[in-house]
Amino acid sequence: MTVILDGRSLTIEDVQRVARDMEPVELSSESLEKVTRSRQVVENVLKRGETVYGINTGFGELANVRIEERKTRDLQRNLVLSHASGVGEPLEEDIVRGTMLLRANTLAKGYSGVRPILLETLVTMLNKGVHPVIPSKGSVGASGDLAPLAHMSLVIIGEGEAWYKGKKMSGGDAMKEAGIEPVVLDAKEGLALLNGTQVMTSIGALVIHDAEILLRSALAAGAMSLEALKGTSTAFDERIHSIRPHEGQIKCAEILRRLVEGSEIIDSHTDCDKVQDPYTLRCMPQVYGTAYDAIQHAKKVVEIEMNSANDNPLVFPNGDVLSGGNFHGQPIALVMDMISAAIAEIGNISERTTDKLMYKGESGLPPFLAKEPGLNSGFMIAQYTAASLVSENKVLAHPASIDSIPTSAGQEDHVSMGTIAARQAREILDNVRYAVSIELLAAAQGLEFHELDPGFGVKKTYESIRRSVEPLEKDRPLAPDIEKIYRMIEDGSLAGNTHR
Repeated sequence: MTVILDGRSLTIEDVQRVARDMEPVELSSESLEKVTRSRQVVENVLKRGETVYGINTGFGELANVRIEERKTRDLQRNLVLSHASGVGEPLEEDIVRGTMLLRANTLAKGYSGVRPILLETLVTMLNKGVHPVIPSKGSVGASGDLAPLAHMSLVIIGEGEAWYKGKKMSGGDAMKEAGIEPVVLDAKEGLALLNGTQVMTSIGALVIHDAEILLRSALAAGAMSLEALKGTSTAFDERIHSIRPHEGQIKCAEILRRLVEGSEIIDSHTDCDKVQDPYTLRCMPQVYGTAYDAIQHAKKVVEIEMNSANDNPLVFPNGDVLSGGNFHGQPIALVMDMISAAIAEIGNISERTTDKLMYKGESGLPPFLAKEPGLNSGFMIAQYTAASLVSENKVLAHPASIDSIPTSAGQEDHVSMGTIAARQAREILDNVRYAVSIELLAAAQGLEFHELDPGFGVKKTYESIRRSVEPLEKDRPLAPDIEKIYRMIEDGSLAGNTHR
């Protein structure tokens, strides 16, 4: 199904489809008309000989340097070449594709003053699978993602490096093999490609998509752990949450009730002496619900940013060319820091619950869930791994957005660090996927020691796990098992058990 770019209606689901599922992309006829009108404004500025930032001036601290008209093309090319100063491991293919998609969508709004050929080339590269090599480090998120977007733009002009059909090659060779003519940048076009928040927003969009799936997987794990630990479902009672009506709390309590519905295990100990469960079980609706609310807020912010004009200067239909700060990454920086904290908290709950499954006194289960404890260590070291991951997250979750450092000789004296915030969130997400994978394996093992059936939803999750991983009868390397469950979280197959 083709994704149509019009500059105003792109969703996170669209980004997922294009970035990972290789859905084709088209530009709407309306957007091409807007782009053409915007370009005419730039042409008029050049004809009148006016001095306008980004069209015939230097950049940043060099904005006061007027550039001769005959050198405007050199100016735009030099901008791309000089700004391609990123370092580090290249960004993953899905992030690169998301970046290209979002940059095309922003230009399609018709406020950037570029020629239609620039957008058309970017879209053709996406559709033919020419993926620029973009180093992951080097953006401070002030005038947007200058360095990484410059690396993307190198390939558009036939420079830099790219991946094409599984091979890494020069940008020029990739474009040639794909049958795409490189663009000779004209006035304003280099700056229009570089000024923007597309790298941090691409990472953010994919993190949010994955975080929604991860949260549901964590709820499935939590419900299974509750059953394995002979916990109570009383704390999920609808009446409790209706009088503290946070949307996420109500939603998560509903999902947990559904997962344990029909549980013979819970019914078997309704009248036991145990009054309350530990917070990690009892407060899942409150903690996971807060994460849900954070994810939904971040989703709203990111989707606004995806459909915004965020370069500089902006070209308006009445002929005005206005310099502002829409490129500043603060909106994304703040919500990605929030998402980092929310996802890290999912991991904290999950690891603590895994830990409770390890102790006979706490769980009533064999030590470390081993069939023959002592001879076998069971899940002992898997819990160590989960502890390591969530401890690492406590460092990664330090807010990047509270930092700033001046650049461009003090002209850019407050920066967002939004791309760092987004990268940290992605790494935290990866760690928590593993932590929840370990909880799912441990909880499934815990159910092996119960003769009664768990709730309908928990049983579905258990059966999904058992189709990929056998019960632990004696010690074996658990790393392959953890990887299998990680992939099930990643592809959403476990989260599906939380839906009606």
